[in-house]
Amino acid sequence: MVAAKAEAESMKKKELVHSPILTYFSVITLLSTCPPFVILLWYTMVHQDGSILNTFNYLKEHGVEGFVNIWPRPTAVAWKIIACYALFEAALQLWLPGKRVEGPISPTGNKPVYKANGVLAYVVTLVTYISLWWFGIFNPTVVYDHLGEIYSALIFGSLVFCVFLYIKGHVAPSSTDSGSSGNIIFDFYWGMELYPRIGKNFDIKVFTNCRFGMMSWAVLAVTYCIKQYETNGKVADSMLVNTVLMLVYITKFFWWEAGYWNTMDIAHDRAGFYICWGCLVWVPSIYTSPGMYLVNHPVNLGPQLAISILIAGILCIYINYDCDRQRQEFRRTSGKALVWGKAPSKIVASYTTTKGETKTSLLLTSGWWGLSRHFHYVPEIMAAFFWTVPALFDNFLPYFYFVFLTILLFDRAKRDDDRCRSKYGKYWKTYCSKVPYRIIPGIY
Repeated sequence: MVAAKAEAESMKKKELVHSPILTYFSVITLLSTCPPFVILLWYTMVHQDGSILNTFNYLKEHGVEGFVNIWPRPTAVAWKIIACYALFEAALQLWLPGKRVEGPISPTGNKPVYKANGVLAYVVTLVTYISLWWFGIFNPTVVYDHLGEIYSALIFGSLVFCVFLYIKGHVAPSSTDSGSSGNIIFDFYWGMELYPRIGKNFDIKVFTNCRFGMMSWAVLAVTYCIKQYETNGKVADSMLVNTVLMLVYITKFFWWEAGYWNTMDIAHDRAGFYICWGCLVWVPSIYTSPGMYLVNHPVNLGPQLAISILIAGILCIYINYDCDRQRQEFRRTSGKALVWGKAPSKIVASYTTTKGETKTSLLLTSGWWGLSRHFHYVPEIMAAFFWTVPALFDNFLPYFYFVFLTILLFDRAKRDDDRCRSKYGKYWKTYCSKVPYRIIPGIY
């Protein structure tokens, strides 16, 4: 009980990283605007030639009634596609073999256990999807043609799912890493449980974040490519660069999935609207939007420009991966792994859990992690730019994801710094003196 109360207090502090008024305003704004924005983005991309001005003029002329008219109604086809995909991914998550992996120790002393079968699930998913198209069993263009209905169904279905998570957190939490902040809006938005599960083995956040959200990104990237091929009889080099870079990034993600389970998304952010609705709806709609735009806007880059963008994007993805790999190897070897051929510079930081136990962590201050405290966000943001830039600059909307990701990661860096400052105290102050820049070396 004491641990649960302490965890609830910690949750309140996390929610109020910014001022209370700004926090309330941000949460209410995101809850009310994200669902309609998904529909507006899809409508603008598909029906208004990607022009924000065209959509603005339409809404200006037709008002609220016009917006209601463009919102697609969820159809039986949409629900069937979502259900088949979700059940398929859930089955792969449960039944495919995988190595046993332990997550980080939670604030209340729990250590979650996972089955690392993401790469296998990723390969099976893409091979199955492409094979269904190749052998004429299912045409992925059906997904694109019903995309608005699918997004609409996901919006409402995922809201219901978040209500389920809220109720479950109150009546049947899966571990002691749960509790209420005392505010129903925050509980719904941030979530009640850190590691919610159905039964013993089905981890809900692994499903929403990895197997539904990230996997749908790959599936839709392939879908857009096939749609352009079947519409135009060929795939433009701009679409190829976009698709290849996205798939390389997602391949990197699943290769590194066990490392992802140590990040803020899994180890610190609870299962609520912010994480789960975001991964179920925002990822398949917003993250894939540059490819959605390119379906109807094929650009001929030419071999030299296309290859240059491709190489630059792959380099950024590799650096992003190597940053995470470097820190993961440092932790795995308890600080003994070489970093750039040298013994690592580190800080041994102690902290106290909510149960009153004293633990230690190693903070890496050399290699990529000596450049800035969150340097890995720099190549991630740049990779997003490189898989968007094939759309060129006729419209701004393809770059929304790039802008959104930049804001998201800068905010996440601040939240992570605030959490670590609270957790490590004087040790974090020492760490910041050794690594003074938060994200961009020499600037910020």
